[in-house]
Amino acid sequence: MTGTAAPFAADDYRARMERAARSAAEAGLAGLLVAPGPDMVWLTGYAPPAVTERLTLLVLAPGQDPVLVVPTLEAPDAAKAVGASALTLRDWTDGKDPYAATAALLDAGGRFGISDNAWAMHLLGLQKALPGTSYASLTEALPMLRAVKDAAELELLAAAGAAADATFEEIRNVPFGGRRESEVAADLADLLRRFGHSQVDFTIVASGPNGANPHHEVGDRVIERGDMVVLDFGGLKDGYGSDTSRTVHVGEPTDEERRVHDLVRAAQEAGFRAVRPGVPCQDVDRAARAVIADAGYGEYFIHRTGHGIGVTTHEPPYMIEGEEQPLVAGMCFSVEPGVYLPGRFGVRIEDIVTVTEDGGRRLNDTTREMVIVD
Repeated sequence: MTGTAAPFAADDYRARMERAARSAAEAGLAGLLVAPGPDMVWLTGYAPPAVTERLTLLVLAPGQDPVLVVPTLEAPDAAKAVGASALTLRDWTDGKDPYAATAALLDAGGRFGISDNAWAMHLLGLQKALPGTSYASLTEALPMLRAVKDAAELELLAAAGAAADATFEEIRNVPFGGRRESEVAADLADLLRRFGHSQVDFTIVASGPNGANPHHEVGDRVIERGDMVVLDFGGLKDGYGSDTSRTVHVGEPTDEERRVHDLVRAAQEAGFRAVRPGVPCQDVDRAARAVIADAGYGEYFIHRTGHGIGVTTHEPPYMIEGEEQPLVAGMCFSVEPGVYLPGRFGVRIEDIVTVTEDGGRRLNDTTREMVIVD
């Protein structure tokens, strides 16, 4: 995790850690074990200078003060984190057993939630030190841990969305025809940084038949006149994510291309209109998918309708069939239906949406009409 830390105070991190410990207890867990990554950044404001084989672990348990187990050589950096005053640092030196030091903080027979990205060697080390413990991934145990954003987080997400919108307004004016996908992707990355992003996570430029691959890797294909081009780009600005997709056309589109684009735009609107508190996540997917299926293109919508966003560009909740988690005011996620016609072209339109008290609010405001580029 890189990028500028969001402007939060120690009390904000203290409140997050207390809420996480309470949530763990409500889920029947003895505590949470948080490895370096987005969860640690969100809970403490600390991102280790490098992810190494040395154990770094935040231990949260109900009724106990938070403890960050950290290598001695990295303790000075950990102590500088904004949230450090809300926790206790327990350092360990090379040659000592970090698992024994951590085991002393844990219930020997407890079940713990642990970061999805924790190293297997660390989990196995803990299991060896405490064979009576068991573990569940944080995504499984507390999928909504970071899902509901507070006012400050929503402001940061809105600013990231505005920066992505500014990027699109600029990119639509650059030449497309006769240039390689990789060149336009480089322009997107430069623009995201110009508008304040410290980290660019992806710049998909999928032209012509490449547009039928939702996660096309940018290549050296020369964009041609008559191509539909899917643009999907985002990253982190002030520690919070952006992610938007628009589909443009080089020169005048065919009637079929316009029809498919209008269909996806209608599906995206239907998904957005389904957003309101209390509605299951899957209903957003159902609303968007029904529009595409009813038009006979259901088999060509091959991914979920959306994913959460926050301190990462992809996180829970997910807008997908079978996800019955109700929407809650403050959740933020993408609504991004698409149609992908193999060997021909694809269309995707994506906005980040936040749940309000009575509906939803888009954090992306660029046109969803087809844009003609040169």
